[in-house]
Amino acid sequence: MDSRPVGIFDSGFGGLTAVRALRAICPAENIVFFADNGRAPYGGRPVAQLRRMAVQNLDMAASFDAKVIFAACGTLSSNAADILREYPVPTFGVLDAAVASIAAQRAASPIGVIATQATVNSGAFERALRRACPEREVYAQACPSFVPLIESGCADAENAALREAVAEYLQPLREKEIGTLLLGCTHYGLIAPALRDYLGENVMLVDASECAAGFIKNYLEQNDMCGAGGSFRCVTSGARKHFDALSPLFLGQKEPPETVAVPPMPTEEE
Repeated sequence: MDSRPVGIFDSGFGGLTAVRALRAICPAENIVFFADNGRAPYGGRPVAQLRRMAVQNLDMAASFDAKVIFAACGTLSSNAADILREYPVPTFGVLDAAVASIAAQRAASPIGVIATQATVNSGAFERALRRACPEREVYAQACPSFVPLIESGCADAENAALREAVAEYLQPLREKEIGTLLLGCTHYGLIAPALRDYLGENVMLVDASECAAGFIKNYLEQNDMCGAGGSFRCVTSGARKHFDALSPLFLGQKEPPETVAVPPMPTEEE
C-alpha cells in the first residue's frame, strides 16, 4: 500500500467533480485538492502566464507529498501539456484521460469538444483527438459563460439562462451531427442533463472528471500504488467562506470538506 495522497488541482471548483468521481471508485485513497480560486478564472490569460501558473500549481500539489498529480484544469492541460508530462511526479491532465477514453470508442461520427476559450484557442484537444481518431472529424466550441453560470447556481437543466447558453454554444455542433461530446472542462459534468436535453440521447457525453478518475485508478493499480485511509482535505487560495459555500455543490454533499486558505501565489514573473 502507498498511503501518500493523490494530488489534484484546478483553477477553481470544477476539479472537485474529479475528486467526487475518484472517491466513488477509490474510497481508500487519500486525496488533497488545491483550488486556485484566488486567481480564477484562467480562461482568458496569456499562454506564457498560464505556463508559469502550471509550474506553481504542480509544485503546490507536490508539496503534499503527492504520489501522482491530476491537473483537473482543462486550460492548463491544453496550454502546458509538456510541462505536466515532464514534471518529476507522475502527472496527468484532462487532455490525457479524455482522449484515451474517446480513442477506445468504435465510432465514425464527428466529435465535439466544449471547453474554455483558452483551451479552444490552444487547439490541443483537437490535435490530440485527430491523432488518436484520424477517421473522425473534430469540432471545438468555446463556452465562456458556462462556468460563471454554474458557480452562480444556474446548473439546473430547467434554468432559462443555462438553456439559452446551451442552445447558443451547441447549435453549431448539433448541425455537424456529432456523435460524441467531450466535456473539456471539469465544471461541465454538472450541466450534463441540460446538454443531453439539447443534443438528444444519441450523443455520447464524455465527462472529463469521470475519465480522469478511471485513468488514475488504472495507473495506481498497474503500478502497485493503491492507498489506504480515504482522507480528504482541501486548500484554497481564495476566500474560505466562498469555498465553503460552493464546494458541497461540486462534491454532491451537504457539508463543506476540511479546508484551509492560503494566499494566492504571484502571477507575474518575478
